[in-house]
Amino acid sequence: MTSSFVDIMNIQRQMQYIFQAKPAINMPAIFSDGTEFYRSPAQPTAADDIRVRIRTATSNVDMVFVIVNGQRVDMELEKSDKAFDYFVAVLPHSDQGKYEYFFEIHGGRVVCYYNKLGVVRDLNPDYNFEICCDFFTPEWARGAVIYQIFVDRFANGDLTNDVKDNEYYYLGSGSRNVKDWGAYPESMDVSRFYGGDLLGVWNKLDYLQELGVDVIYFNPLFVSPSNHKYDIQDYDYIDPHYGRIVVDEGECLKDGDTVNKHSERYISRVTDKRNLEASNKFFADLVAEIHRRGMKVILDGVFNHCGSFNKWLDKECIYEGQEGYQPGAYVSADSPYRSFFRFHNEYEWPYNNSYDGWWGHDTLPKLNYEDSPKLYEYIMRIARKWVSPPYNCDGWRLDVAADLGYSAEFNHRFWKDFRKNVKEANPNAIVLAEHYGDPKEWLRGDEWDTVMNYDAFMEPITWFLTGVEKHSDEFRGDLLGNPDAFFGAIRHHMSRFHQQSLEISMNELSNHDHSRFLTRTNRRVGRTHTLGPHAAEENVNKGVFREAVVFQMTWPGAPTIYYGDEAGLCGWTDPDNRRTYPWGHEDQELIAFHRDIIKIHKSYDALMRGSVRKLYGDHKIICYGRFTDRQRVVVIINSNYEEKGIAIPVAIIGVPNGGFMRQIMLTTEDGYFMEQRNHLVKDDMLKIQVPKISAMVLVEED
Repeated sequence: MTSSFVDIMNIQRQMQYIFQAKPAINMPAIFSDGTEFYRSPAQPTAADDIRVRIRTATSNVDMVFVIVNGQRVDMELEKSDKAFDYFVAVLPHSDQGKYEYFFEIHGGRVVCYYNKLGVVRDLNPDYNFEICCDFFTPEWARGAVIYQIFVDRFANGDLTNDVKDNEYYYLGSGSRNVKDWGAYPESMDVSRFYGGDLLGVWNKLDYLQELGVDVIYFNPLFVSPSNHKYDIQDYDYIDPHYGRIVVDEGECLKDGDTVNKHSERYISRVTDKRNLEASNKFFADLVAEIHRRGMKVILDGVFNHCGSFNKWLDKECIYEGQEGYQPGAYVSADSPYRSFFRFHNEYEWPYNNSYDGWWGHDTLPKLNYEDSPKLYEYIMRIARKWVSPPYNCDGWRLDVAADLGYSAEFNHRFWKDFRKNVKEANPNAIVLAEHYGDPKEWLRGDEWDTVMNYDAFMEPITWFLTGVEKHSDEFRGDLLGNPDAFFGAIRHHMSRFHQQSLEISMNELSNHDHSRFLTRTNRRVGRTHTLGPHAAEENVNKGVFREAVVFQMTWPGAPTIYYGDEAGLCGWTDPDNRRTYPWGHEDQELIAFHRDIIKIHKSYDALMRGSVRKLYGDHKIICYGRFTDRQRVVVIINSNYEEKGIAIPVAIIGVPNGGFMRQIMLTTEDGYFMEQRNHLVKDDMLKIQVPKISAMVLVEED
């Protein structure tokens, strides 16, 4: 067999490696990860040949191997430049379509290994690289800017569908229409409504588009008695209080009446099919308009539990005797929905109150899939329905996804079937789960696409910049400004993701379950019932908040803005984090800053899908690089109350000596600045003065 010229050159180069004396292995130069440059194809099928690369310093090591599924494979020198050698290998085919691998590097008498922890002498296989073939996540979600909307508090476009005072009774009080849009939420806020609706969202699409939003994630939209709507009443319909009310008949409850069977107005609004169909039609039109503008829509799916108002249970008896509705399982032992819930007293009907509630809440009856194939298929139909015509939504965010079912085995079965149903209906739809803790067992290509990224994003940056727990319930001085704790947590929790999951993970600073990040910058422990809502706005630091947003827009994943964060909204944890958007009172400088940093996020491929590498860490200072083979971005965050001079080893991400890194954004306590400055790279280092309470973004490109 005749060797090619490339083969001969590789052999000669390997011989040179063997017989020439080598300096000590340059450990910081070694790098590989799951991005497309270092592993291709990015989302392989089981039939694909998969190529992996690793980078070392030029002429610095003797041999490199990849150990894949227990088999050692030689890696060939593919190419070199002034700084690095690149080694490549094709992985031996796996019949199971699953690969686990790490690298073995030899230099002189030194042998080291490389996995997700970086260069190590002793391997922990839990951190080895992994590939699951046929695991496809939506391309549109990679680095997408998501905007989360809690509908009741965003914008009121239709006054005729507002919830009325005493329209119905729930959780100890009659429903209440809040006339003052700027009023603070109360400690018990579930039955208070400000009137936000889907027409209000439609009216603000220009604003969202100009901000740079790619995806709108809606908190639940389906019929529900609460303002948060995580207690769903009817999965088949958009709540007419958010949509259209075309038939509006009957009386509200009289003062002192707590029996919802008497709530004629509410029953008319949410059970009359004319209202329900009109609301679904309006929503379909809204999604079409959002799509016309080039944006996507993610729905909130609450499938672990429903609500006590739900038509299948009907604890409030509002469907009892209504035309077109069958009796609920609370009402009748003969209900077709009896198996949808787990009852413990077989002799209590009619009006059986012995059902399981999620965490014991009788307003949140847990759904009993194990005993009800009919319920199982019903929810699979719902999964398909809303991502299919005429609605065409672009995916689901799944509430308390790990809690669903009564066993871990069933939970995994459910999500496998759920994914199959969603992807068959809409192959480009996302399946995104709310999850705290290690998500690895659900991220193997056949259940979830990704998660809300608490552990590898929200928590580490919150502790580092504020020292405050994400609910503002605890202060930890040992974590405030601690770079080792920050990078250690980030590295560990990121290792639980496959690359295609990491690049679309929902990276939030705030949401409807936690305090607003701007409030956390006051470094106080509190809630609205302990300190009052005003305290959430006191002594906040917009400079620290801007640092967090720079991190959000330059870190791997899909940066997700909780409505109003960009306008300076504050708030303790739920319910204070659900304040209304401050239309007419926005912090315009913060909005402009978000527009500009979003443009930067979208302008650089390194930020959308590049590798990430720690470059520097010191007390209250972190620095990291994002890079591709043609582009390098350096981000420096300094939370000290004094300027610092630092030296950053930018050569390890490929920035050449004698070149310049161009500063494209600087934020400080005083504001932010887009004026560009060049900084010289000398002796493989970027030596730079970093202002106090600042974040800086620098770029170098081929």
